[in-house]
Formats: sequence, C-alpha cells, structure tokens
Amino acid sequence: MSEVTRRGFLNNLAVGAATAATVAPAVYFAGPRPANAAIKVKGTVPDKPFKTGHITFLTGPANLLGEPGRKGHLLAAEEINAEGGFLGKRKIETIIADEAAGTDANVKELRRMKLSEKIDLFTGVISSGNTPALGPVAEELGVLTMFNDGCTDFLFDKAVPKPKYVFRVTNIQSADGITSAVGAAKAWPNAKRVASIQPDYSYGRNVHEHFMLAYQKLVPGSTSVSEAWPKLGTTDFTAHITKIISDQPDILICGVWGGDYVAFYKQALRYGLFEKMKVATTLAFGGQPHAIGKDHPEGVLAGVHANYFFLHPAKGRWPINDSFVQRYYKRWNEYPSFESDGAYTSLYLLKAAIEKANQLVGGWPDDEAIITMLEGMGIDAPSGYTYIRADNHQGYKDTVIGMTKNVPAYDFPVWDPKSIVTIPIRDITAPPNWPKPGQGHNESTAAANWLKTTWLT
Repeated sequence: MSEVTRRGFLNNLAVGAATAATVAPAVYFAGPRPANAAIKVKGTVPDKPFKTGHITFLTGPANLLGEPGRKGHLLAAEEINAEGGFLGKRKIETIIADEAAGTDANVKELRRMKLSEKIDLFTGVISSGNTPALGPVAEELGVLTMFNDGCTDFLFDKAVPKPKYVFRVTNIQSADGITSAVGAAKAWPNAKRVASIQPDYSYGRNVHEHFMLAYQKLVPGSTSVSEAWPKLGTTDFTAHITKIISDQPDILICGVWGGDYVAFYKQALRYGLFEKMKVATTLAFGGQPHAIGKDHPEGVLAGVHANYFFLHPAKGRWPINDSFVQRYYKRWNEYPSFESDGAYTSLYLLKAAIEKANQLVGGWPDDEAIITMLEGMGIDAPSGYTYIRADNHQGYKDTVIGMTKNVPAYDFPVWDPKSIVTIPIRDITAPPNWPKPGQGHNESTAAANWLKTTWLT
C-alpha cells in the first residue's frame, strides 16, 4: 500500500450488503458433507477418541463471548462425529474449563489437560491477556493448539515468535483497531477530537494504539483529547462517562466488550453520551447478538472484532453462512457470533488438514504432517475465506464493520445493510515476515511499525 493515498483508500472500500459476491466453494469448507462426498481414507486409522481441551469463559461478563465459542466448537464436533469422527474413525471428545479462573489457573489446566488427560488438541481462549501465557506452554508441551480468539499481536510478535504447534483462527488484534478507524473515518471524516475508553489490559492498549495510528493518517489533524481505562469487569462507568463528556470529543472509540459493554452503553444512555458524540466500537456486536437490547442507539459503529456478523453476507450470497446460521439456531435457539464462527471453523480447518495429510502419508497422520498441511491452508468458512499464514500461524480474513439499526425482524439491533464496510485484510495488516519488535524497531507490534513507516504514505 506504499503508493495508495488516504482518499483513494477510503473511496475504494466496498460498502453495503451487495458488495459480498457469491463465490464457488473451495474443496474444503466449514460444514458437514454429504456421504457421497466423503474422502476415501488411506491406510488404517485407530478408532480411539480424539481428545480436545477447550478453555473459555463459562462464567462472568466475558461469558457473552465464551458461550458462543463453546457452542460453535460443540456444533462442529457433533457434526464431525456424525460422520464417524476425523477420518471416519476418531470421534471428538471435549474437556471444557472456565477461563475466568485466571491466567495462572489456565496455564495449570493446560498442563493438566496434556499430561493427565492426554489431549490431542488444545483450543478456545477468549482473552488477549491469556494467549501470550498459554502459547509458550503449548509449545513446550508440544500440544497442537488452535486458539479461537485471544487475538493480541503480542502472541506471535513476542511470546511465540517462531510457532510450531500454536495457531490462531480469528483476525489479529491490530486489524480490529484499524477496522474501526477505517469505518469511522469513512463515516465521519470531520470528527477530529477523539476520546477513547478501553479495558485496562493488553487488548485495550492495543486497540487504542492501532486505532489512533490509523485514524490520524485517515483524518489529518485528528488528536486524542480524552482517555479512560476501566478495569476489566467494571460495573460502574459513571466517572468515565462524565469525564469523556466533559472533554467534548467529536468521536469516542470504545473497546469495552462483553457484559462490560452492556453495562457501559446502558449507563451512557442516561447521560446522553450518544447524542453528544459519534461512537465507534470494536466489539459492540462481539457477544451473543441477543445480549444487546433495542434500547441501544442506532448509528453506532458496531465492531465484531473485525471478523463476522451472522447477517453478512446477505442471505443467498454465501450459502455456507446461510446453512451455518440455520444449523446453529436449530441447535442452540440463538444466533451465532464471531466466536461461534471462530471455534466452529477451527475444528473444520483441523479436519481438512488431517484429511490432506492422510492422503499424502496414509493412516493417522502425526502432528508434523498435520502442521505442514495447516501452514498456508485456506477454507471457506461462515465468515468467508479464511487462511492461515505459514510465517506466523495467524488466521486472516477480510474484515467487516457496520452501523447499528433496529429492524422489526429481530429483538436486538443489527447492522444497517447499507452501512457495512468490507476491508481487504491485506490492506490493513503487515505483510509476511515484517520485522517484529526488537528487529530493527522498538514499536509495540509489527503492525504499529508498518502503519507508521509504510501505510498510506
């Protein structure tokens, strides 16, 4: 993007529901296959269970993200098991633990799962405060790991800079902040006084930095006028809300998520915050869709962690998502979130890698063969085409964001179809093998260095 101008970049973005084109499915897609489409397995495959450890938030305000992830994982496992399991023989068994126990307890539980339960796969994890601690332990234990979230850049920039066993499916966190910045700049190009409210840990710090780096390039003259850093799990946002209003920003970027966001927006309504400034978020629509009430204001830029919203692409334009939403709703009596998509897609990515490896080596492939297949693999998922880069084991997909709107068909706000912005992931992420922190620069992330030195210059 070194020769792309700010104006040209914004003008070339796809906007609206009609921008998502129907694409012929690839050989591998996330979803059940008819019996006549099953692969012919080579060699002998043992019929012992395939044991998976899954850590996610089962309790607390973060459960609004953890529960959809659990349900997406279980739906995929049930579908795969209905086909006999991986390679028609190895049915998935899942051990689930509560991420709310804390980082130290999560590390101990991962060790227990591998050493005592003998898990074949570790998956799940929501918080960006946990993946940098769990990633190195997974590498040490040699356990194949597919994080569904915990999307901090720090995982592969610093904690596990040369991953072997660890992969992640959802978009990288820097893309989250940049997506909100792009959506905000396109919607409100004259909003120059920026306030920020972020959870006070790695996710919030990352959102604030990358949003501001991108927004200040997209909206020349914009500046930060207010910062608020509530602790994760905060229930009373009053002091933060009144301070933000008193600083008179044009726009607020909000990275508060889960039950914390529900508490924030309901309290902000009482103070008229949404009438006093534009509001952009990274995760307003990150939890279970029904968790947000119809009292939520319209015209808020509602982020989905730059990943997925169940009504996009529009019905009929991406059959893989249409059928996923139907099956998920039938199974759980609710609509899926981006966490549902991430957990669901993770197991189907693994299934595809196992099948490809079997065709090459026969029998049950070892982890080395599965890892080789995962590196560079792509799959058609409910959220669209998702691929794993070989250089950093990170998943990538084009990002999306849209404005809140109330419609009669749903008991909660959804995206206004005309407002949806789709951004090619290659345009907002550092290219393969970009120098990491400490490799010629001291920025917090590779993405931050790329934004400062190359993006839109």
